[in-house]
Amino acid sequence: MSATRILVLGGKAGIVRKAAALGFAVVHVQKPSAFDPAVVPHCAQLLLLDYQDVPTTTAVVRALHQHQPVARVFTQTEAAQAVAGHLTDALGLPGNSARTTRLLHDKPALRALLNAEGIGPVPTLTNPGREELRAFVKTHGAAVLKPTMGSGSLGVRKIGSVDEVDPAWAWREEFGLDEFMVEQLLLGEELSVETFSVGGRHRVVAVTGKDTGGGVVELGHVVPAAITEEESAAVRSLVTAVLDAVGLVDGPAHTELILTADGPRVVEAHSRRGGDRINDLVRLVHGVDLEEATYRLAAEADPLPGEHPAEGAAAIRFLVAEPGVVTAVTGIEAAEAAEGVTQVDVQVDVGDTVHELRWSEDRCGHVLVRAADAATAERLARQAAGLIRIDTAPAAEDDRATLGDLLAEVDEVLDPFAAARTA
Repeated sequence: MSATRILVLGGKAGIVRKAAALGFAVVHVQKPSAFDPAVVPHCAQLLLLDYQDVPTTTAVVRALHQHQPVARVFTQTEAAQAVAGHLTDALGLPGNSARTTRLLHDKPALRALLNAEGIGPVPTLTNPGREELRAFVKTHGAAVLKPTMGSGSLGVRKIGSVDEVDPAWAWREEFGLDEFMVEQLLLGEELSVETFSVGGRHRVVAVTGKDTGGGVVELGHVVPAAITEEESAAVRSLVTAVLDAVGLVDGPAHTELILTADGPRVVEAHSRRGGDRINDLVRLVHGVDLEEATYRLAAEADPLPGEHPAEGAAAIRFLVAEPGVVTAVTGIEAAEAAEGVTQVDVQVDVGDTVHELRWSEDRCGHVLVRAADAATAERLARQAAGLIRIDTAPAAEDDRATLGDLLAEVDEVLDPFAAARTA
């Protein structure tokens, strides 16, 4: 009996290896710029194709499907979510539709839907003029400005008062952020909710606590989040309503929230498992691998039956350093030997350039720990990360970069359908 064929868009070699290890015949579509030879042994077919070129990808995948059908279209990366929904509809396959994946990628569209249905409403404007922005901040006290699409805190900036409007506007123009939105700044504890859905039934698997250090880029996570039963019930109710509203059918979702004085409010949501190694935290604490469960949808009625209560806690702390050229990295062995540490990953070396913390890609690595409870896990993660020292010297080159520059570095566009609409 031949293996079930599935289509996997993007992702690193480890993501594809998981699918192949489960017995699936993987048809992998990857951008040439992101090709890793390590993926080859795990692929039944490998297409080096820009999956964000929607017309070409659709034509090629249609032809392949007609010759050798695939059971499902999967992706574990944000850049391909909307494309996966489009292909699911185009091939007539089960899974999340183009409407659903678009709503969970297009931030103004999601906010408009939630506001219209009264699901944790948040004041917002899309592409306001400078005076409109000034009036909005004056009315609501503070705001957050961000791109209409994207992830990893790319292009996100807080505006704390009316006095900060003009500097924020100048930054937006210099950064090249043409399509943007502004929302009331939500104050409170930040969380994300990791869910898994089957046939439109949503199961909360884990609630993740977050630390941004007062900025916008996430510096740490912990599972489970230290929240009360009352807060947990409110969070679960809101997330279920959000996923029902967007029509999510199957698979993981990652919904980011803030516990405000008026109750939980959605920041954004995604039709994928959480990034930043949250899947590893969930696996360590709840015994659930959401990446594997996603692929098993192609063969099982319910890949996550029963309950998966937390056993202990796990936390991650991201490494940061002063901007400049790395002159020394020390303390790695000490961190690896520290209490509770399960993984240390330092992603910079001598001679590399550390940028200011513009988005998640600018972090320098991480330390992951496991402990008996959330408070201990967070403490141990901070202590272990503190053992690693990344020394830098000022860089000779200007560190400023536009949105286009940063996207070019990762070979992505925010809206893969924009070119097709304007053609």
